[in-house]
Formats: sequence, C-alpha cells, structure tokens
Amino acid sequence: MLSADHIPDRSPAPQLQSRIWDLVSRSPLRSLWNLEGIPVRVIAKHTWKSFFADNLLGRSAELGFYFIFALFPSLFTATTVLGLAARSASQIYYSLLEYLALVIPPAAMGTVLETFNETTAATTSGKLTFGLVAAIWSASVGFSAIQDSLNVVYKVKETRSYVAARLSAIGVTIILSVLVTLMLASLFGADFFARLAYYRIHQHLLAAVVAVAARSVGWIFASLLLSLLFAVIYYFAPDVKTSRWHWFTPGAAVGILGWLLASIGLRIYVHLFGNFSVTYGSLGAVIILLTWFYLTGLMLLLGAEINSEIEAAAAAKRLLAKEQTNFAAAAAVSSTTVD
Repeated sequence: MLSADHIPDRSPAPQLQSRIWDLVSRSPLRSLWNLEGIPVRVIAKHTWKSFFADNLLGRSAELGFYFIFALFPSLFTATTVLGLAARSASQIYYSLLEYLALVIPPAAMGTVLETFNETTAATTSGKLTFGLVAAIWSASVGFSAIQDSLNVVYKVKETRSYVAARLSAIGVTIILSVLVTLMLASLFGADFFARLAYYRIHQHLLAAVVAVAARSVGWIFASLLLSLLFAVIYYFAPDVKTSRWHWFTPGAAVGILGWLLASIGLRIYVHLFGNFSVTYGSLGAVIILLTWFYLTGLMLLLGAEINSEIEAAAAAKRLLAKEQTNFAAAAAVSSTTVD
C-alpha cells in the first residue's frame, strides 16, 4: 500500500485525474507555500509535463497578439491624458518612456516612441473618450484569452455566459489598469521626491541618501503592486468552483522573476546578436516587441501552471489519505463481521 506521504511521479489514471482536479476546483489550499511534504522535484516534473500538454507556448503566442493589440490604444489614451493635463508635462512624458525602456528592448522602443509622438500630435477630449473605451475593450479581449488559458491550466470548463465572462473581463481590466497606473505613480512620485531632496537639501551626501531611499521605496511599492497584479489575475481568471485569495504565490514569484530575466535576456540578445532588420526589414522592431509580449504571456501562464500543479499534488495526497482511511475502516468492519 502507498503511503499518504508518497506522491507518484507518473500521471494518475484519467478517472483519478478528474477527481483530483475537481477537488482543486472545489477546495483550494489556504497557502501554496506549504507543500505538505510534497517534494519540489515532483512539482517541477508535473509542471514540465503540463507545460507542453496544455500548449502554453501556443497560448502565449495568442496572448502576445492580444497584448500588442491593446498596446497602441492604451498608449493613445495615456498620451492624450498627458496632453490634456499639461502640454508642459514633458518630464512625466520622458520618465514614462524611461521606465518602459527598462524592460522593452531598445529596437522596439523606437516603434513605441514613434507611436507616442504621433498620438500626441493632436489631443482632444473626444479622442480621450474614444481611446479610453478602445483601450479597455482591447485589453479585456486579452484578459478573455487569459481566462481561456487558465481554464485549461486548471482543467475546468467555462460555465460563465459570454456576457458574464466579458463583463468580468472588463471589470478586471479596469482593476489592472488602476494597478498599472499606481505602479507608474509610485515610480514618478519616487523620482519627484528624489529630485526634491537634491533641491532642498544642500548637503550632498544627505541628499543622495534621501534620494536613494525615496527611489527604493518607490520600487518596493511598485514591486508589491506587480505581485498584486499577478494575484488579481490568478484569482479572477480561472472559472473554478471556489476561489481563494493568495497575496503572493510560488507561481507569481517564478513568473515575476522569469519575466524580469526574460526581458533582460531579450535586451542583451537583441543588443549583441539579434539583427531582426535583416530578416524582417522594417517590421523588425514590431517582431521584437511581439516577442517581448510573448515572453510576458509565457511567464504569466507558467506561474499559473506552477500554482495549479501544487494544488493538484496536494489534492492527490488528500485523496490518497482518504482512500487509505476508507480502506482501513472497511477492513476493520470486515474483520469484525468475520469474528
């Protein structure tokens, strides 16, 4: 008889798999950091198998398309807001570009910058309204694709109606937009206080310490908001029977770290080895930008896959313990009957 502490490396039978994922959907873990004695190797092996079985590479390509589809309406709205707020807000404008340049490869950044310049040429309130509606609708289509992908990851079928799913996608999109805005605001605010420190504090060393502290607080706050963004997506996207809120999960940790490393790696590759213009001509910058969005979607889905496999391994362990308890009880009753 297998011990309840033993989780087999091989995939269980289809009928048992169905029971496991039904338990995952109905009874999620309180904490995904508590593996309950399940080896990390088992989680990693199951994640690797499910990564290909769920076709995350293809689904990431789908997300990358929707992300780039939503990018330009979002930029249109952002630049229109800046143009209406203050024509002299060039410092905010260039600060935003600097933060985008931290993760977007320089070759693709030229395309983004060109779009910024074109959309700020003439800003009106009508364009702002149109851009805002278009941005939310385009981004909600992307979140609908995330919903479909996470349903596959958690092995559940979509039970929400089209209208309910779309309204949910639009609502979550607005929440995510607010979180992104707060992330940018925290970085802008940190820069403002850092410059204010140099302006108000005449002792250079003290001013430098205050500026570094202000920027550190801003980046820490932005990082917390980024983890909250992952938590919102992982909570609302899959159509599980019971959702449990997790502030920070192993999947989110791997997804965020992987996204940062992938962004840096893509920048280095493009700078040292990549010559996309030779292959794609004038579309090279667009291909680089699409690749970055592809990696972004891939890390997001990988994090969800890790979380789901932790849930599945824990559910399998609980089912095994229950089966052993039932078997022991049945054996005791049988022994009593024979006596």
